[in-house]
Amino acid sequence: MKAKPMNRRDFLKTASLAVGGLAASQFVPRIGRAAPAPRQLTIDTRILEVNGKPATVYGLTENGKPGLTFAPGERFSVSLNNRLKEDTIIHWHGLTPPWEQDGVADNPLPMLKGGETRPYDFALEETGTFWMHAHTLQEQNLLAAPLIVHSKEDAAADRQEVVILLHDFSFKPAEELLSTLTGGKGGHMMHGAHQMDHGSMGKMSMQHDMTSMGSGHDMSAMGGMGAMDLNDIEYDAYLANDRTLDDPEIVTVEKGGRIRLRIINGAASTAFHLTTGKLAARLVAVDGHAIVPMTAETVPISMGQRIDLDVEIPKDDGAFPILALREGTGDRTGIVLATPGAKIDRLAAKIGTKTQPLDLTLESALRSTAPLANRPADKALMAHLSGDMASYQWALAGLEDLKLKSGERVEIAMMNMSMMAHPMHLHGHAFQVVAIDGQRMAGAVRDTVLVPPMKTVTIAFDAGKPGHWPFHCHHLYHMVTGMMTHIEVA
Repeated sequence: MKAKPMNRRDFLKTASLAVGGLAASQFVPRIGRAAPAPRQLTIDTRILEVNGKPATVYGLTENGKPGLTFAPGERFSVSLNNRLKEDTIIHWHGLTPPWEQDGVADNPLPMLKGGETRPYDFALEETGTFWMHAHTLQEQNLLAAPLIVHSKEDAAADRQEVVILLHDFSFKPAEELLSTLTGGKGGHMMHGAHQMDHGSMGKMSMQHDMTSMGSGHDMSAMGGMGAMDLNDIEYDAYLANDRTLDDPEIVTVEKGGRIRLRIINGAASTAFHLTTGKLAARLVAVDGHAIVPMTAETVPISMGQRIDLDVEIPKDDGAFPILALREGTGDRTGIVLATPGAKIDRLAAKIGTKTQPLDLTLESALRSTAPLANRPADKALMAHLSGDMASYQWALAGLEDLKLKSGERVEIAMMNMSMMAHPMHLHGHAFQVVAIDGQRMAGAVRDTVLVPPMKTVTIAFDAGKPGHWPFHCHHLYHMVTGMMTHIEVA
């Protein structure tokens, strides 16, 4: 394969490769784009080809292009139009809107009915890499898209931007996947869990993957359990910008050019290790919040998390895969950055080497460029994360009836006593990681943090806008089977 030659003025766009009727290059935002308010965001269905078979999935598009990109200073003024025949609702993950516009069913607004349009309007208080997704089982079927808010520095920067949205994909509907996990008991929070008709396409099998944590981990701390549970669903495919590695997106880049990679893990229940291969990378932000830059060859990214990486393209011709390696397996997906005319080798979607489980090694090294003000917590609490694969019931306890006043500082130590990792996400707030297993630190500011088995991660935040803010695991099937609570801010 060869990348098509391009004019210099086209380098800020990707190669125009069609995916399900939409160009793959549409995942790359155009910096400084001016658009009249309100923006028109449409929820609809679309057809993808996955592993040579058609699949009906959802989409979130503006004028046919996935996602939204906001210019510096622009308001979030969006008209959301549900063209589906079923109800749904969209959460603006990582933003801090008024509670009423957060996008969770009946909290407080009901879901959008089929054919309904709902206005959203609020100031964008943060810049960075965010995303939007259904806060229902519809998230599994790709009802998600990038949401990028540019800063003045982004607009002025002499660099190309590439956005990568990762997904796990099954031809079976999410309701069926959940039913298999729970033995038919289902979940008790299944707002909008409507089944789509995929006919008899594809086959999905479950696995109870008891993958060893490896010799570098002390298993004695795990009460004799001996291993952690990984990957409770064996998916049909793993996607990067709607494509598998059998037919990856090819992004044309300039020799010697500078690239900002914005990677979003939109998977329902799959964590990845992100690697830039031959390209040296600097990790500059997590979850849309700047960190002290650090060199990183491989970066863990759990469900709901985002990472920003800066890379430089060599001055010679070449093709440079950006790969997401599925946790605990040899599955992988990704895209390819390529200079004009470069030879592009085929990449296998599965290799023989299995990756290790995600851990907190990198998390413990991250440092925020804008940490919380140094002051004692007004409230300190312990949250217990529990559950097991056998019953497939998950729980978040210890925060019941937690009521805060705006401006109060709170610390929450999350102790994971289960054998699965939990990426914990707080709506309407950013928090700082301030301790891992009791060791204090001034860690990253973010909105989603991984808590591995038998680990305790402590976060701190200042209570923000009044509301009834969800706090939950971003593993979709953990959330709908019980690992979710709310934090009330008066």
